[in-house]
Amino acid sequence: MGSQHFEIKPIAGRIGAKIVGLDLSDSLSDKIISDIRKALVKYKVIFFRNQEKLDAKGQVAFARRFGEVTTAHPTVPSLPENPEVLDLNYGKTVARANNWHTDVTFVDRPPLGSVLRALVIPSAGGDTIWSNSVTAYEDLPETLRHLADGLWAVHSNAYDYAAATVDLPQEVRDYREVFTSTVYETLHPVVRVHPESKERGLFIGGFVRRLRGLSTAESDDLIRLLQSYITRPENTVRWRWKVGDVAFWDNRATQHYAIADYGNQPRHVQRVTIVGDIPVGINGNQSEAIKGDSSVYNRSLVAV
Repeated sequence: MGSQHFEIKPIAGRIGAKIVGLDLSDSLSDKIISDIRKALVKYKVIFFRNQEKLDAKGQVAFARRFGEVTTAHPTVPSLPENPEVLDLNYGKTVARANNWHTDVTFVDRPPLGSVLRALVIPSAGGDTIWSNSVTAYEDLPETLRHLADGLWAVHSNAYDYAAATVDLPQEVRDYREVFTSTVYETLHPVVRVHPESKERGLFIGGFVRRLRGLSTAESDDLIRLLQSYITRPENTVRWRWKVGDVAFWDNRATQHYAIADYGNQPRHVQRVTIVGDIPVGINGNQSEAIKGDSSVYNRSLVAV
């Protein structure tokens, strides 16, 4: 695909493209927004360099062109002046998210996508890797695909504190306490049908706690096996951040991993998420909330 309004430069073979020739702080036409959305669905994560003129307000305005935006997070406080912005100042206010995950899958309506803006970046390290969960599913042997098609997983923001807090710094423990101040659990299909492309993709990641109907040991083994296809190098793209970069990823078809290899250097980014739909499995059944009410987070769903 292409656009007469900007240049698309694919980065890796299966995921990721750089968008060249746009200033996201400008008033973009509906046609440009439509073309950006098509690029997002095709490439799963798209990157914009040199967006220094974009501030938090502009970031929210850009994200809102693709749907209503959520509040910053179901449990973590937002910026006081920007309730839609999650401030991720690693090493100062939040713990490092160095694990593979899809954003906020512990609620019944996870975000459609996330828009991340880089404010402070380490001189070396601090890259982010994204993976394509659609090509990961397509890589599965047929027998394993059939097995995955029938699986459902419970996602939760709750940690096993007996194991998770051993030898952790106090600031990380404090952050996790806030993160789990309200516990959410949701049952999602392991194979999700993308609402726009109709592609099938693996919908798992770091918030999965168990598979329905299986023991903990069985769940762990199967999730580990499926996850290994998502993290295969051929299904990934790695981005070396610069200040002013913006990344926009399709949260319905990706996982990502923020690499914590930058020691005590500062790393400061801000995220805005877009309200998503309820995931649907290949049999047409929808995800179900087990615990926790996400209507305030997905605020466009609140009755007025």
